Amino acid sequence: MTQQLRAASAAEVYERILRKEPLFILDVRNEDAYADWRIEGESVTSFNVPYFDLLDGVDSVLGKLPKDAPILVVCAKEGSSKFVAEQLVEAGLHDIAYLAGGMQAWSEYLHPVKIGDLASGGAIYQFVRVGKGCLSYAIVSNGEAAIVDPARMTDVYVQFAKEQGVAIRYAIDTHLHADHISGGRRLADAVGATYFLPPKDAPEATFVFTPLEEGNTIAVGHSVIEIKPVYSPGHTIGSTSLIVDQQYLLTGDILFVASIGRPDLAGKAGDWAPDLRKTLYQTYRQLSPELRVLPAHYATEAELDSEGRVSARLGDLYQVNPGLRLEDDAEFRKAVTENLPPQPNAYQEIRLTNMGKLNPSDAEASEMEIGPNRCAIHG
Repeated sequence: MTQQLRAASAAEVYERILRKEPLFILDVRNEDAYADWRIEGESVTSFNVPYFDLLDGVDSVLGKLPKDAPILVVCAKEGSSKFVAEQLVEAGLHDIAYLAGGMQAWSEYLHPVKIGDLASGGAIYQFVRVGKGCLSYAIVSNGEAAIVDPARMTDVYVQFAKEQGVAIRYAIDTHLHADHISGGRRLADAVGATYFLPPKDAPEATFVFTPLEEGNTIAVGHSVIEIKPVYSPGHTIGSTSLIVDQQYLLTGDILFVASIGRPDLAGKAGDWAPDLRKTLYQTYRQLSPELRVLPAHYATEAELDSEGRVSARLGDLYQVNPGLRLEDDAEFRKAVTENLPPQPNAYQEIRLTNMGKLNPSDAEASEMEIGPNRCAIHG
């Protein structure tokens, strides 16, 4: 029995989804957890039956499961899915696996992908946090790297730098995050890097940081790959975008491929809506339309290209992004302040953690982050 059952890693599952290979998922979490957040993809078929309904056996679901497709059993942390998967094997089903580490592991997996080269040497990479829709970046040039909007799983960036043969010189947060715990300070402390954070987002921060402010330039590598901060408030009052190598625009949570950032996570929706509008409809419009937008989040698989990257040409977004086509001021204000999607789980505690006011354990941090990011005005 155990020889026929295997554990599938989050990386293996994601690679399968990227290749659009058929995958049937039996999700045995409670109905509310499944409805809130689950593994999705063009080739994925998902079916939810709570674990407690299967304690006495799996006979009730056998007729609803495919006989000729791989089946992945998923739960919160692995134990329940392994138990159910073992029963499916005992019932005679083949090609059964369970998700190693459960949805917790899915939430924490980071998939690195190269975005493109830099003009005078080096490259920029995107780390796709597939289970949460978070995006972080590595800007690499001549033996140095800057990591932008890093997740708390900082070992991934350290290992990446080791494989690239570069030293991490900077850790940069474009704003004070509310959907996930930043790894910026931890990463900077671990490798001796400089940690940048917009000062207007951090008046209550309990730690020392270097201000990320417009007018300064951050150089990465001997070829001087420039990172130019652009003050772009709206999602937060301190939100600051980054222009890299005059090719890429890292927009944080201000502008996404399919939506725009929400201004309500600090309880300031009405106050910050004008700032958001000015950033999107004035500041960004003055930039080159050829810039490649690289956001800090995405919402659905549809925003990924065929290679698993999330990006778009700035000029194109003004034609297709619904958040950039609200020319009427009243219409815009209504869109960014009313009927918004649910707020991220534990977002208030996450903001306090990113200010240094809370210090959750790894287990507590993982629980705080469970669920989608919900940083956009469109669900």
